[in-house]
Amino acid sequence: MTSQPILSLIRRLKQIGQPVLRGLGRPPLAIPQRTLTDWAQHPDQLPDFVQHSAVAMRYVQLLGLLDWEHFPERDLQTRWTHAPVPYAPFAAACLVKLDQHLPHLSHLRQFLVDHPALVWVLGFPRVLSGETPWGFDAERSLPTPRHFTRLLRHMPNDVCQFLLTESVRLLQAELKARGYTLGQSVSLDTKHILAWVKQNNPKAYVRDRFDKDKQPTGDPDCRLGCKRRHNQSSAPPAPPPTPTTNPIPAKTLSVGEFYWGYASGVVATKVPGCGEFVLAELTQPFDQPDVAYFFPLLADTERRLGFRPKFAALDAAFDAFYVYEYFHTEDDQGFAAVPFAERGGHKRRAFSPDGLPLCEAGLPMPLKYRFTDRSTLVEPERGRYVCPLLFPQPSAETCPIQHARWSKGGCVTTMPISIGARLRYTLDRDSEEYAQVYKQRTANERINSQAVELGIERPQLRNGQAIANLNTLTYTLITLRALQRLRQQPAAETA
Repeated sequence: MTSQPILSLIRRLKQIGQPVLRGLGRPPLAIPQRTLTDWAQHPDQLPDFVQHSAVAMRYVQLLGLLDWEHFPERDLQTRWTHAPVPYAPFAAACLVKLDQHLPHLSHLRQFLVDHPALVWVLGFPRVLSGETPWGFDAERSLPTPRHFTRLLRHMPNDVCQFLLTESVRLLQAELKARGYTLGQSVSLDTKHILAWVKQNNPKAYVRDRFDKDKQPTGDPDCRLGCKRRHNQSSAPPAPPPTPTTNPIPAKTLSVGEFYWGYASGVVATKVPGCGEFVLAELTQPFDQPDVAYFFPLLADTERRLGFRPKFAALDAAFDAFYVYEYFHTEDDQGFAAVPFAERGGHKRRAFSPDGLPLCEAGLPMPLKYRFTDRSTLVEPERGRYVCPLLFPQPSAETCPIQHARWSKGGCVTTMPISIGARLRYTLDRDSEEYAQVYKQRTANERINSQAVELGIERPQLRNGQAIANLNTLTYTLITLRALQRLRQQPAAETA
């Protein structure tokens, strides 16, 4: 029979906590005290086995550009049942995964095991061992592939956004030293991302492939969306042919206009002679409207740049009053270059000097009343404008053109009171200035091309948070590569 003192000791250990029991016999850990930023500034202080590793030194130079010393790390002092893995070395390892085109996190782990100098320099807690020349066991120092996946799912996206913010800060400082201002003119576009579900596989039989109420079991976070090939009204495209080979490149795959997935919104800018750069990124399920990207992305852009961009180039999907209003300045120098989308039954409108819409007879239509439209995500204040010959007091005059609605109470129109609603119609889309600003859209096309090359279009993940984190890190890597190319280029060549 178990004695009473032993039972009391067991109960006492349970009160202290199970981590105490689990910690018994754990191998000693070496917790790194210096960051990639520090090693990039003092590469001569790195151990010899790191300095002799071309792979490790490459990422010291590339990733060491970021400010890892102020990285928003999670609380590692909490009582964990297992030794916690810091977010900083994991985020850096994900950047390595993207740069090396490794398809899965299991491949990333094996790559790190094969390059122990990289494990050392990224800052993973190391399990000490006297059996290796470098003094630690790379295999035992790294989390399992399953735990790598868990970290990607649960890591807050703000952590990844911090790295993107840092890359933009470094880029802005580098361009300023060369006499350039980053972000005066920007462009915004979204990139579709196909979820890893059978509903997106045209060779798989799915009875209700595009039923939005039947969520794919393979990814609980993806949503059904529609990607039109043209924002203007046009004839529907022909259905794509059935693929005859497997696998097929994602860029050639088209599942009609509908698919399950996500979309990544990106704000980019082009600096002549220097290249195209990412300023902000946001990933959401594909059922979100364009306005759900516009305001968050522009808020991040303005915060990172420290000012509001004066010009923007967007496609016809963003032909809305709030876009024109955002970029309008009091001196009328800033504007948004957006093609006119023919919707709402009005192709042209004219306005009086006071901003009142003109009827077909050329008369200013007075405002009868205003109201808040709550039927859209952006709730604009709309005005009801009526015939000037009947409001505020009926006159003895008749309609000069005998409009068909004259006998039914005269012309009536409803539109937002915002100045952006007027700019949508009065913007000179034939001017040379408009054409020059609209060319900024090529910046997004080039950025998207780089993102597709890094695998953004078909992430082999089944979680929205993991996909969002990997997307943010993808654009961070694109910015770091651009910054590295810029620093390798003499200032005289970009001036």
